Amino acid sequence: MAMATQIFKKLSPAGAIILHRTKTTSAEYVASRARDPTFEKLMEKYKNLVKVISIQDLILSSNSTPPSVSLDFLNRLSQSLHLNRGAAAFLRNYPHIFHIFNDPVKLHPFCTLTPAALKIVRQESEAINNSLPLTVTRLVKLLSMSLTKKLPLRAIFKVWREFGLPDDFEDSVIASNPEIFLLQDGNEPNTHFLVLNDCETFKDCLVPAVENWRVLECCKQDCVVDRTALEYNFKHGFPPGMRLRQNFKAKVKEWQRLPYIGPYDEMRVEKISSSKSGVMKLEKRAVGIVHEFLSLTVEKMVEVEKISHFRKWFGIDLNVRDLFLDHPGMFYLSTKGKMHTVFLREAYERGCLIEPNPVYEARRKLLDLVLLGRRGLDRGGDILKNVDLIEGNGVQEMSNDDIG
Repeated sequence: MAMATQIFKKLSPAGAIILHRTKTTSAEYVASRARDPTFEKLMEKYKNLVKVISIQDLILSSNSTPPSVSLDFLNRLSQSLHLNRGAAAFLRNYPHIFHIFNDPVKLHPFCTLTPAALKIVRQESEAINNSLPLTVTRLVKLLSMSLTKKLPLRAIFKVWREFGLPDDFEDSVIASNPEIFLLQDGNEPNTHFLVLNDCETFKDCLVPAVENWRVLECCKQDCVVDRTALEYNFKHGFPPGMRLRQNFKAKVKEWQRLPYIGPYDEMRVEKISSSKSGVMKLEKRAVGIVHEFLSLTVEKMVEVEKISHFRKWFGIDLNVRDLFLDHPGMFYLSTKGKMHTVFLREAYERGCLIEPNPVYEARRKLLDLVLLGRRGLDRGGDILKNVDLIEGNGVQEMSNDDIG
């Protein structure tokens, strides 16, 4: 962290603000952003999915057979889980995911997962295990963006799901690759750091995701942009209906051409200038890092609070939420569900990933079960045996063998 401190001490106080805007509070700046209906609709769906996943994780972590938790236990957690009407009312909204039963011994209502939900859990687990080599590379890239090539283990725990890590990643990924990763004790009790042990083996794979887009743009026959100008460009796509004034377009064009230090490039203190240009390059470096961070995630989205845990280790001395708001052509910030979530705009089309992966596809199946709600029940409230969902919304017929 000493290196990061040195870098930003070198900058003058005036250099702390990169993009000037009218004086507003942070909350006003968030509220004034241009809304994107597609992402807002997606987050409206994700809002309840987040709660479902939290309860699902609690059930799967129980020691009972089959895994289950009592409704009394969930009711005690209602506030932290944001279950405004209590656990039972929430669970009954999702009969395709949760099954409530009365324990004959403990004489209390318990909740377990349905066969359909357990099947999705297995599919996701298999997809994660099948992509372990990719997961190792992803973790190497994350550590490589750190100025010191190490990160607090607690920060990685915050994003284990977003990065497609197995829930036992300390053993299956870190301990299984001692030549790549090293666990280091911190100065304070119960603090640990994950250190990149091998920087050379993965040197060739440390290419930012944006470079792939730049290469594709250069190779297009109808490319109208000067190919040399693409060297520092990022893909932009603004929210529909957002007014783009001429001076804003000019600033974006100027910013696109600005050279910057890449997320995997070494940043030397002596080369940092405190001039306006130097500060702008640092800001663009920060944009490059958060762009790469989002590119490494399974769903190209993350809660802003989670990425903030990496800010100092990446040498970013800026408010990351404001950074996302300053670049609406690259990122979309949603405030649905009492949290701030950022999406990598270029990775999505009509609310879905343009290039889906097996882990993402398994998770979308759980989202489809959430969207199914109470549909597909008979008059007695039981699940119809020949009903399942299709991706997106709706239902389709399936065989009893598929239901399990």
